[in-house]
Amino acid sequence: MAVGVVPFPAMPRIKGVCLGSAMAGIKTAGRRDLVVIELPETVTMAGVFTLNAFCAAPVHVAKAHLGKCLENHQAPRYWLINTGNANAGTGEQGMVDARQSCVALADAAGVPVESVLPFSTGVIGEPLPMGKLLDGIPAAFAARHGHADAWEQAGEGILTTDTRPKGASIVVNIGAQQVTINGIAKGSGMIRPNMATMLGFVVTDASIEQPLLDQLLRETTERSFNCITIDSDTSTNDACMLAATGQGAVVATEDEIAIFRNGLQRVMTELAQAIVRDGEGATKFVTLQVENARSRQEALDVAFTVAHSPLVKTALYASDANWGRILAAVGRAPVEAFDVNRVVIALDEVRLVEQGGRAPSYTEAAGSAVMAREEITIRIDLDRGEESATVWTTDLSHDYVSINADYRS
Repeated sequence: MAVGVVPFPAMPRIKGVCLGSAMAGIKTAGRRDLVVIELPETVTMAGVFTLNAFCAAPVHVAKAHLGKCLENHQAPRYWLINTGNANAGTGEQGMVDARQSCVALADAAGVPVESVLPFSTGVIGEPLPMGKLLDGIPAAFAARHGHADAWEQAGEGILTTDTRPKGASIVVNIGAQQVTINGIAKGSGMIRPNMATMLGFVVTDASIEQPLLDQLLRETTERSFNCITIDSDTSTNDACMLAATGQGAVVATEDEIAIFRNGLQRVMTELAQAIVRDGEGATKFVTLQVENARSRQEALDVAFTVAHSPLVKTALYASDANWGRILAAVGRAPVEAFDVNRVVIALDEVRLVEQGGRAPSYTEAAGSAVMAREEITIRIDLDRGEESATVWTTDLSHDYVSINADYRS
């Protein structure tokens, strides 16, 4: 049994986890932009990272440090996150800077440098302002605590163009013990996951062996962060981390794993949907449900083809029931032997397309009424198999263009 997912400020403490943040002035003065998350020695950890070929220096370093720790049957103890600068496209100097930031925190904490994983987000192609970063690390380290507001402060400290912090928590029962799962995430633009997306940090007090933790992270990421898109752009810095402190109930049996997986999936989905709801310039939250496909991948291909269509997204923004744009996007999806006469497309309760054309029951008034809603579901039934997939996206507004045109100004 699980208690419902809760956001800030109701997220509970997790024993042994401390979070600290500082205002280092990396890009903007007077805002939290540097976060330290401390984990206990009993922790196990898993991570997924961007597949962008130009992955950022901190991604390289974080993967290397995590790998070395796992080889030694240990886990990193600290996550170091800065916003305002991605440290991507910065060549060898970026690697030096990412390592140096790890050394600074490792020295402050008295741990090996491999115990620190760095994460960065912000402008690509600019060198890290190392003076500000190194000055801010002691302040963030000294500020770490586990009180009720720690997670929200950390959530604020990892934002870029986001308008609000994103957090979610759930409590599940494993046997006679309660297990807590807390998570924070950032993301608003440059969102099209390619294994993870944005930055996400999830911690539980459960005791879970590392191979199982890795499996659970990949399974739940695939049906949450890998099912959202704002603008079809995969970041150079995407990462999602999952840590189990080992301070609580052991998760090992099939029933225990199923209960924990369900709770973790709910937290991950809540965080992923929060990113979509805060999409740059977004005015609509759009669910794409593709049903009766031959494979899950086929269903995802159709869903993302529609979700990435600028014509569909601008029609959504205008509340224009131009259903032909949806039909055209479905038709150009990479699906073999497509029988258009079997496809049914609907907006919420309004059927748009059947038998290869406009549904006889469709009226412009009904379509326009649905398109005016802030939350819309587009349902696509391929009638060619038993697999399905759900993807979440947004519309495309004038504000999205303005935000990204002015991003470095």
